[in-house]
Amino acid sequence: MKLVRGAWKLLVGIKDALVLVAMLLFFGLLFGLLAAKPNAGAIKDGALVLKLDGPIVEQPSPGDPFAALGGGGSTPEYRLRDVVRALDKAAKDDRVKTVVLDLDSFAGGYPASLTEVGDALRRVRDTGKPVLAYATAYTDSGYRLAANASEIWMSPMGGTLFMGPGGSQLYYKGLIDKLGVNAHVYRVGKYKSFVEPYTRTEASPEAKEEVVKLYQVLFQQWQEVVAKARPKAKFQPFLTTPGAVITAAQGNIAEANLKAGIVDKLGTRLDFGKRVAQLAGTPNGKAPGTFNTIKLANYVAANPLPTAGAKIGVLTIAGDIIDGKSKAGSVGGDTVAKLVLEGLAKKDLKALVVRVDSPGGSALASEDMRRAIIEAKAQKLPIVVSMGNLAASGGYWVSTVGDVIFAEPTTITGSIGIFGIIPTFENTLKKIGLTSDGVRTTPLSGQPDIYGGTTPETDTIFQAGIENGYRQFITRVANARHMTPERVNEIGQGRVWDGGTAHQLGLVDRFGGLQDAIDEAAKRAGLKPGDVHAEYLEKKPGAFAMMIAQILSSGRDDDDASAGDAFTRMAADRRAVFARALGDVKRIGTGAAIQARCLECDGIGGTAPRPGDAKLLDLVLARFAL
Repeated sequence: MKLVRGAWKLLVGIKDALVLVAMLLFFGLLFGLLAAKPNAGAIKDGALVLKLDGPIVEQPSPGDPFAALGGGGSTPEYRLRDVVRALDKAAKDDRVKTVVLDLDSFAGGYPASLTEVGDALRRVRDTGKPVLAYATAYTDSGYRLAANASEIWMSPMGGTLFMGPGGSQLYYKGLIDKLGVNAHVYRVGKYKSFVEPYTRTEASPEAKEEVVKLYQVLFQQWQEVVAKARPKAKFQPFLTTPGAVITAAQGNIAEANLKAGIVDKLGTRLDFGKRVAQLAGTPNGKAPGTFNTIKLANYVAANPLPTAGAKIGVLTIAGDIIDGKSKAGSVGGDTVAKLVLEGLAKKDLKALVVRVDSPGGSALASEDMRRAIIEAKAQKLPIVVSMGNLAASGGYWVSTVGDVIFAEPTTITGSIGIFGIIPTFENTLKKIGLTSDGVRTTPLSGQPDIYGGTTPETDTIFQAGIENGYRQFITRVANARHMTPERVNEIGQGRVWDGGTAHQLGLVDRFGGLQDAIDEAAKRAGLKPGDVHAEYLEKKPGAFAMMIAQILSSGRDDDDASAGDAFTRMAADRRAVFARALGDVKRIGTGAAIQARCLECDGIGGTAPRPGDAKLLDLVLARFAL
């Protein structure tokens, strides 16, 4: 009996300990949530700090809270409309003495987003309010923002080198052949280059022609933007003969930047903090270099979206288009269709704005979303499309539903084409002594057969299906843009266009941002733009995921860790490119068989990998680590 009683006491003790641990964990998380939650009432006089330690995106990914708790974490993302709204409010807010741009770990963004944020920074500066930027080394995207600052600071141990768009693209054909994988490719579009890495060892002349054309336009736009913001700076030598410039400066990149007027001041973070403190004030009892701070999250919470007036629905289609429900960094056809139908069921929307920021993806999901949006037309609602950074391939497919299409000159659009890839492994299996056999009752029995390969009938049917999908694509574009199918085919074929060229071709109607599209939707609904507000039709993140994200992000604004000098940033950029390439391999192998997606769109929108790509890279590197 003593043994039984002892065992019972032990079990009770374990139970009590587990309950205590659970209670401590619960109250710890609750305290962390309350401490990390944006505090709208904490706004006092000071500097509005935009510590952009991640990319600027149209719609942030929810991330993986369990991975974050395990220490993996993810790169934070900043919603474009939140950043712009905060800056516009700050321009008229007497409590905001200055705006600080911390770009040390900035992961970039697509040109259209950067232009919009840059314009907002300029509006702050035009009110006479100082805008100060700091980084150890500015990237191209970071400098696009910093150029609008009244003072650009940089570490004397840092330095800025401009890279311009471009670089190498991985081609997997040689590896595929060595592994014996047979990539069955079905496509339409002479310039539809997304499948080329799986079928060629180098880019085709047509693909290079498209990339060169697009990059030249985007690079020219970058130069015009920074030259307008910094007319006295001497950029050209850093773009054309950087080696000679840095050699002449005896390798001191920071001094060369200062002499050329690319930056205004060289100083440590302590020096920069003292300068900001002169404008924003210093908290009592704090160390030198500390200044009164207004955190971006708190300021956004203190300035919520307006809710007065009639509702203009805003549907965001951002990220890779996938079948089914949405995942991190993607937009699912079923999820978006549900959001549209639920929004329409309330019968209180006066118009619908479709905000597209996608390189495309599944053709089926693109059509599912388009058909759901058509339900708004059945309710006689005006539909206005607003193209953000990207509206290519499947993104343009969805855009054909609009009564009018807005885009930015730097929007990347077009890529009207379609493809499919099915890998089979009959040759791979032979390499390790495996073969396959079986019986068929029809030419399609067991097809597509990943063990034995496809049959000619299967290849014929798949190619016919792709060609039919392309005809549907160009027919939708022709009907929406009042063109002939022959004309759409001529400007289609997978070609990618910048927004300015797309406007000339008739693929978009007007230049303007999201607010311009909302104003147009209000007018088409017979309302004054000032009498409406945007009602965003979005999937809300779970409470637990929000709690974990808030706890993990609570200390980021105060983290002054440097992202490294120019060479470190360049190496990090290349690592991110490799991570995206690995992610593309995974997506092409696990995504929809028939896709409308843009290859040229990748590698332009900053350095941060998509959700999951960085983790995939870590796994690969760990596999080959010594």
